[in-house]
Formats: sequence, structure tokens, C-alpha cells
Amino acid sequence: MSKNRKHGVYAVEEIQSRIIKGNKSWTPISYGVEVVFKQMQIAGNRPRTIQSYDYIFSQFYKFNGLVFIEEINSDCIYNYLENIDVSIQTKRIRLKTIKAVLGKLYFNNWIKDNFWRNIHIKIDKEVKAAAKECDIEKLFHLIDKSTFIGFRDTAAIKLMFKTGIRIHTLCELKERHIDFEKLCLNLDGSTLKNHKYLKLPIDEELAEILKLLIKHNQRIKKHFKTCSTNVFITQNGLAMNTSKSSNCAISKQLNKYSKRFGFENINAHAIRRAYAKNLLEKGASVPLISKALGHSDLAVTTQYLDLDIEEVSNNLKQYL
Repeated sequence: MSKNRKHGVYAVEEIQSRIIKGNKSWTPISYGVEVVFKQMQIAGNRPRTIQSYDYIFSQFYKFNGLVFIEEINSDCIYNYLENIDVSIQTKRIRLKTIKAVLGKLYFNNWIKDNFWRNIHIKIDKEVKAAAKECDIEKLFHLIDKSTFIGFRDTAAIKLMFKTGIRIHTLCELKERHIDFEKLCLNLDGSTLKNHKYLKLPIDEELAEILKLLIKHNQRIKKHFKTCSTNVFITQNGLAMNTSKSSNCAISKQLNKYSKRFGFENINAHAIRRAYAKNLLEKGASVPLISKALGHSDLAVTTQYLDLDIEEVSNNLKQYL
């Protein structure tokens, strides 16, 4: 069977004529998926992946009694998803697979419109709790601040709790981002997830801690002959922002402290949520908190705040 280059990937030449029904030509689904799976095989997809696609998509079109590609529509997808007795998470996986195969059929010009793109399954996300302020305060006292690592980690925790910055922003933070005169962080787009400028205030206590950390950094960098301007560096004087992963040295240290001191919920994300909750308790509005967190959607902020039924009821009483 010959292969032709089509849209940047190899396509297998058609080996079977379309069936003519009335004034239209119809392509059997069995033929379409055979071609698609051969293309996947040529592209280097694992046999197990192809088998999984084949199993789910075959179940989908057979469940609906479909024979031709032209018969597939959004109603067929909804009918299948509504009637299979599986968990929401499994439905989500199956929908993703069906969309993937339909995308490949669309790519081969057997489907003229990608109607499935707006079909989604909503899954209630588990809301992660904020760290308790009392646990954060305990951690400040338990960390050995006589060592560089201990002092650096304390400064990082205090900065995250007082400004709500993400762990990635913390690792990207440079000396030029701190305005000690005006007591604020000037965060440019390179440090933030939404790539927008953000200005956050800091208090004098935090400013003094950061000044002292920078002095410690200078000694470390001089010893190891490094020249990073990052505020949070490793004990060898290197920057921690080698990747966008949250699994940096500070994150690892927080994990160690949680296990060592028995804290259930001490991590960078929980500390960020604690910052949001603390602002709310002090009377800050949700839009203001959203801006401080750098969120583009208020829905994300309200999820961060994780208000329970009693909290909502008690807060609404003042507006009656």
C-alpha cells in the first residue's frame, strides 16, 4: 500500500470506494478508523494507545448504531455519554478519545465541521484547603534560621504568605523587582502566569528580612563565584528557576517540613490560599483579592476562598 504526504503527516491511500446513497457518497466508519489507526501506527503511536482508541470509538459508534462517518453528530456523542454506566472521570476520558478520533477523521476531510469542540463534561474539582495561619506561624518558629537554608526558607514562606505570589514567581524574583524605598514588589510579566504587570505591597518587617537574605546571598555567590540576581538561590549560589515546574528547592523543603513537623497542609499552594483567605477576613473584596492573586477570572478566586455554607450565611446577614 503506497503512502502519500498529506498536511505534514503520512496518509494511507484509499483502498475502498465510497458507497453512493441518493445524491451523496457515504464513507463507512470501519474504513475511516482503519485508515486513521494505520496513520497513527505510521506516526509511531504505541499499539496500546491505538487499541484503546479502537475499543472506545468502536463502542461509541456501535452503541449508536452508526455505519457511516456522515451520520456522526453531537447528539450521538451526548446519547453515548448519557447512557454509559461509568464514572464522570471515565466519561471524560472517553469523550477525549472520541474527540481525538473525530479530529483525525476531520483531518482526512471525511468530516466537514469539528462540531465536537464545544462538547464538554464538567467535573467538580476538589477544592484544596488553605493552610492554617497558626500552622504557618508555628513553622516560622520551628525552622532553624541559623542556617542559610533555614533563613531562606523562612523568608520565602513569609513572602508567599504576605503577598500571595506563586512558587514560580518566587523562584523568578530578582533583586530589581523589590522596591525597598516604596515597600513593594514590582513584578513584570516574565515572573507571572498571566504575563501582566503586578505591584504588591510589603511591610517593613518583610523588607528587612529580604535585605538580610540578599546580604547572605552575596556571601554565598562570592564563595561559589556565581552571579545570579535572584532573591532565592540554592546553597551553591545558583538560581532555582531552571524550569516552570513548582518542584523547586523551596517546594521540596516545604514537603520536608510538613513530614518532619507533622503539618497536614503546608505547601506553596496552600500558603497562597491562606493569603487569599486572610485578605477576605480582613474585609477585602473578592475583585480586589482576584487582582492581588493575578487571576483573570473571578470564579477561580471564589474557588480559592472556599467559603462554606455557614460563612456565606453569616456574611450575608450584614446586608439584610
